[in-house]
Amino acid sequence: MSRILIALGGNALGSSPQEQLQLVHASAKPIVDLIEQGHDVVIAHGNGPQVGAINLAFETSSKELASIPNMPFAECGAMSQGYIGYHLQNAIQEELSKRAIHKSVATVVSQVVVDKNDRAFQHPTKPIGPFYSKEEAEKLMAETGDTYLEDSGRGYRRAIPSPAPIKVVEKDVIEELVNAGHVVIAVGGGGIPVVEDSKHTLVGVEAVIDKDLASRCLADELNADFLFILTAVEKIAINFGKPNQQNLDRLSIDEAQKLIKEGHFAPGSMLPKVQAAIAFVSGKQGRKSIITSLEKAKDAILGRTGTVICN
Repeated sequence: MSRILIALGGNALGSSPQEQLQLVHASAKPIVDLIEQGHDVVIAHGNGPQVGAINLAFETSSKELASIPNMPFAECGAMSQGYIGYHLQNAIQEELSKRAIHKSVATVVSQVVVDKNDRAFQHPTKPIGPFYSKEEAEKLMAETGDTYLEDSGRGYRRAIPSPAPIKVVEKDVIEELVNAGHVVIAVGGGGIPVVEDSKHTLVGVEAVIDKDLASRCLADELNADFLFILTAVEKIAINFGKPNQQNLDRLSIDEAQKLIKEGHFAPGSMLPKVQAAIAFVSGKQGRKSIITSLEKAKDAILGRTGTVICN
C-alpha cells in the first residue's frame, strides 16, 4: 500500500473549539477510510482561525491585566497544534476503534525551519484570525500598525509573514512512528516557524508557514507516494465562479505551471495548494498530488474524482 500525507483544510475544523470538536468526527471518517484500505497516513492541518484567536485573546487580556503576558506568536502556534491535535487524534482513534483497527494516533508538536532572511518577513501576506469590515480593519491598522488584507471576498484579516519551509525538525521522530504503524498528526498550522541563531539554537519567529507548503515539505522528507490536499471543493477549476468555469480532472506539471502564469489561482487560496502539489510531484518520478474535498478522499484515491497533478 501507499504512504499518504493528508493536508487537512481549515474548513474541516470550524472557527471555535466547540464547533471543531463536532467537525473533527466528520473529518475522521474519510481519513480512516484510507487507513482501512491499508495506507500509511500522516495528517497535517491548518490553524488560521485558531492561532489568530489565541493570539488575540492574549493580546486583549494583557491590555486589561498587567499580570497576563502578551504571548509570542510562535508559542500561540504551538498551543494551536496541541488543542487541534488533541481533538483530531481523539476523533480518529474513536473511528479506528469502531472499525476494530488497532492503531495508535499521536500528535507531534512540530517545528519547521525557515530562512531568517526570507523576503516574506518584509511583506506580510498570510491572513489569520477573525474577519473585519474595511472600516474596522483601517481603524485597527491605524491603532496597531499591523497589516490587514482583504481575504477572498470574505472581509479583512490581519496578515503576518509567511516564509517558505526548509525542513521539519521532528522529521526523524515522525518517520519512526509511521514506520512502526502509528497514525501521526504533524506540522499543524504549517509548523512552528523557527530560525537558527549563531549558536545553531532554534528560535521561534512571528510568522505562519503555509500549511500546504509545509505539508509538501514533510511529504517529501517522508518519501510519501501521495500528497492529498483536502479543501472545500471537489476539483480545482479555471475561471472559478464564472459562467465558463471548468473543473480539471488531471494536470501535468507543465500544464499546472502554465495555469499559474495565466493567473487562474488566487493567492492565499488555491495558488499555494497547486504550488505545493507541483513541488511534491517534481521531487520524484511516480508521485501524485490530489486536490479534492474531504468527503471525496476515499473516491479520489481510487481515481474516481479530484484533480490529479502528476509528472
